Amino acid sequence: MSNKNWFKDWFSSPYYHQLYQHRDESEAFAFIGTLIQHLKPIKNTKMLDVACGKGRHSIALAEMGFDVTGIDLSFSSIEEAQYFEKENLHFYQHDMRLPFWVNYFDYAFNFFTSFGYFKTKREHDNAIRTIAQCLKPNGIFVIDYLNVHYTEETLQPTTTTKIDDTEFHITRWHDETHFYKQIQITDNNNFTPKHLYTEKIAKFSLGDFTEMLSYQHMQVQEVFGDYKLSNFDIKKSPRMIIVAKKVIK
Repeated sequence: MSNKNWFKDWFSSPYYHQLYQHRDESEAFAFIGTLIQHLKPIKNTKMLDVACGKGRHSIALAEMGFDVTGIDLSFSSIEEAQYFEKENLHFYQHDMRLPFWVNYFDYAFNFFTSFGYFKTKREHDNAIRTIAQCLKPNGIFVIDYLNVHYTEETLQPTTTTKIDDTEFHITRWHDETHFYKQIQITDNNNFTPKHLYTEKIAKFSLGDFTEMLSYQHMQVQEVFGDYKLSNFDIKKSPRMIIVAKKVIK
């Protein structure tokens, strides 16, 4: 699989959803609840969920009374999400690197390291530009990313997990610029015995994000280190949750 477009095939694969469906959703929804309590948006606030997947977190936000739009690169994920559409919840297949609605949203979210997988800096800059342009002046963008230093220290080289009749053998490593996760899949129900995917995530620091955001008139307001919104510690925090505001002078 080409490194350039690994995410297009992998995010649309049924194996991707099978592997990650067992993530701790209770923790994820608790985080979103804590974040909303902290941000205090008013009812019917317009929100954009960037890289929304099948829309579980968009649905949760809509149930809280907000007007939510979810976008994702994967056609199959968006098709599933669209079954849950209602008056205050809509989904579109869209590449975050390309322009979307302008000056429309009050808040934009990018949850659970759904960024950093493009090949070039220009592509990542384009994604940040899209998000910034989508926001109204003084709009808020929250990006939840891995903390590079913590991840380097805690990376598990290999793990194997079996889900139903499918075995996932995962190998992890990193270099100066990226984290890699190679996923070898053995599916006893498939005539093709093995599938291979390799995730590649950029090592973006707080400084990197601050620079990318400021170039698009986004100013970092707060940085948290976990899903309870504790203070960010560059060595000890598992996450890097950045809250930025669109500042137009």
